[in-house]
Amino acid sequence: MRITGRKTALPYPHWSLLLTTFLMYPEHKYRDYKRRVPLWQYSLLVIVLLYGSHLLISTINLIHYNHKNYHAHPVYTNTVLNDFAEEDSFSSNGTLNLENWRNGTFSPKFHSIQWTEVGREDDQGYYILSSNSSYIVKSLSDPDFESVLFNESTITYNGEEHHVEDVIVSNNLQYALVVTDKKHNWRHSFFANYWLYKVDNPGEVQPLFDSDLSLNALVSLVHWSPDSSQVAFVLNNNIYLKHLNNFSDSRVVQLTYDGGENIFYGKPDWVYEEEVFESNSAMWWSPNGQFLSILRTNDTQVPVYPIPYFVQSDAETAIDEYPLLKHIKYPKAGFPNPVVDVIVYDVHRQHISRLPADDPFYNDENITNEERLITEIIWVGDSRFLTKITNRESDLLAFYLIDAEANNSKLVRFQDAKSTKSWFEIEHNTMFIPKDASVGREQDGYIDTIDVNGYNHLAYFSPPDNPNPKIILTSGEWEVVDSPSAFDFKRNVVYFTATKKSSIERHVYSVGIDGKLLNNVTDVSSDGYYSTSFSPGARFVLLSHQGPHVPYQKMLDLVKGTEEIIESNEDLKDSVSLFNLPDVKYGEVELHKGVKSNYVEIRPKNFDHSKKYPVLFFVYGGPGSQLVTKTFSKSFQHVVASELDAIVVTVDGRGTGFRGRDYRSLVRDNLGHYESLDQIKAGKIWASKPYVDENRLAIWGWSYGGYMTLKVLEQDKGETFKYGMSVAPVTNWKFYDSIYTERYMHTPQDNPNYYNSSIHEIDNLKGVKRFLLMHGTGDDNVHFQNTLKVLDLFDLHGLENYDVHVFPDSDHSIRYHNSNVIVYDKLFHWIRRAFKAGK
Repeated sequence: MRITGRKTALPYPHWSLLLTTFLMYPEHKYRDYKRRVPLWQYSLLVIVLLYGSHLLISTINLIHYNHKNYHAHPVYTNTVLNDFAEEDSFSSNGTLNLENWRNGTFSPKFHSIQWTEVGREDDQGYYILSSNSSYIVKSLSDPDFESVLFNESTITYNGEEHHVEDVIVSNNLQYALVVTDKKHNWRHSFFANYWLYKVDNPGEVQPLFDSDLSLNALVSLVHWSPDSSQVAFVLNNNIYLKHLNNFSDSRVVQLTYDGGENIFYGKPDWVYEEEVFESNSAMWWSPNGQFLSILRTNDTQVPVYPIPYFVQSDAETAIDEYPLLKHIKYPKAGFPNPVVDVIVYDVHRQHISRLPADDPFYNDENITNEERLITEIIWVGDSRFLTKITNRESDLLAFYLIDAEANNSKLVRFQDAKSTKSWFEIEHNTMFIPKDASVGREQDGYIDTIDVNGYNHLAYFSPPDNPNPKIILTSGEWEVVDSPSAFDFKRNVVYFTATKKSSIERHVYSVGIDGKLLNNVTDVSSDGYYSTSFSPGARFVLLSHQGPHVPYQKMLDLVKGTEEIIESNEDLKDSVSLFNLPDVKYGEVELHKGVKSNYVEIRPKNFDHSKKYPVLFFVYGGPGSQLVTKTFSKSFQHVVASELDAIVVTVDGRGTGFRGRDYRSLVRDNLGHYESLDQIKAGKIWASKPYVDENRLAIWGWSYGGYMTLKVLEQDKGETFKYGMSVAPVTNWKFYDSIYTERYMHTPQDNPNYYNSSIHEIDNLKGVKRFLLMHGTGDDNVHFQNTLKVLDLFDLHGLENYDVHVFPDSDHSIRYHNSNVIVYDKLFHWIRRAFKAGK
């Protein structure tokens, strides 16, 4: 359950080597530019991206985390059960409700931009606009420049018409790969037809894999080479290369041959896609395009997990009477992981090389070949790349510098987190800084995030084989976040996002490569949560203010020092002014002596201190995560506060992120313990407030939050929290994937606390008035097994004070066959009845 924003995870769209920035609110970054009004009026019409409800997005982002567990609830009297059976209506008069929450009334507009590498040296801000079927290159520096790359809604080949779903343009803008017939696989991966298209001759179209058109539909990944002369792609887990020296007679070369069910080349298997790369890609071109580094994943020893699909049929056999059965290579905690290696293809020599058996990379004294995780690969020159590896429990980290030309490696850095009882999170933000003597950079180098006195900060390493930072760029009791964001190669300036002002805000800063002149890019005198999208040379940045007030976007020219508003969301401001919306209060609460935690309290409009309100706690709580942020949000939590005249509280207790290593690492080897104690303590604090009805306290969460809900109910025994709603929870960490789980729990073989961290004290749940448990049967992430196992425990203990709803074939996001609507309807009506029953 990775968080790909924090931490999440997040994740990144597949715009190949275009250096594109397609960002999704609230976890991704937005980028665009300000130009003359006529240009931007046109541009905004083309690139506008209206996002759905912030609530839906927030929930989906939570789902990005792979942490969940379960909990049970106690028995109701007949009176309570009768109360739960009652239905009553809810108003829609000038208040936030499920309907206007879903229909986009409170959804801000954000614009995105796809930057290109064209003109990177002097950074003229070239970008690609896409609207409907048109893809156009524009320049922020030259409003008169425009070049149409593609302008079709369908591709026709051999008399068959294919609907265009995406276009991936080469760096030289001469070719495009047109994507059609996408077929979803897992969170980030899919299969599709890819068609080569020549920009200056629209009539020339050919399948990427032209030997067998049926196989062209099974291509799962494509990457343009930096010089645009070839395309690397994955088919049936093997790597192919398409050469474009002669477009009409292009040549396909197969590079690997043993890929298949157990061997993956260039694309990750399930667990690497979900937990390591957070994308569908595992191959990387060198800057000059001579070398292609490729991850080889061997899943031979990884156990298989079967998932039955009950309401979907096999498209080929169309059998409805029997479930469709899919098998995933899924390593659960303590079971064999994929064995990973890196190979390199030399385009000039047309040769694949693997490091010699006696190379240091295969003979690390701390991390064995079978246990290592390869977490990041970054080229730091035309022939050398850094490979980050950890042990399977993520408390040892090694950096190997591999020379593709000489075919050897060197251990350049080694770090040990065991002494601090912490771990190394997987990051993908290491940035190559090429040498340029004209501006004082005599050698190649890179910027990486390191631990500085217990906080995440930026350091500059040069040359790349230097084991120690040349300069530590930032320091202090605050942290950089998903950074560095950009580097100005001419002015030697690093841009980054950080919590310097507040752990629940995000401001943008700059600092010289020498560690001097740290400046604010955003206004730190007022509250703000910002994301960025920089042009390749860091001259232009689309700055997105995501809260706490109505979001807006503006484009900055960091060289000229000018700015222009791109989106002010005036319509949203009008909506906010017309509705009777809940109030939001941020603060800190001392849950333990000397330890403060961030909280947000959502109060119904016209809050009355003399009344007694029901309270719903919304929890996630996974390691390194964060829910309390100063972003603009009108979420499901706001709907509950508005419609049910209730208070909703979120507290980021110990184990969550952005407050330093000690705060988050306390939970190591004992998931669920301290986190649940903190939620219970927070519950007691709120229950004691004069405006809270202590008999109507509830808690809910999804994924890791579903686990936390059950764990809190289990440990609290109904003393504080009377109700709970758990969606898609982990109920036993032995059921979850190895890479995520062992980072925080080590292996079950080495840690007896797996039992304590599971939902196991079932009798404790009998003190809870009632709780709700929901899960999708097609969840490939947190398997339905978690819920079934805990339901069996409920039966064994005679527990009956709970309700269950199952969503056939839905995955972790619960969206199949209208289920995303139903899941929130169920949550809303269930908690409404619970609050009524508790009066």
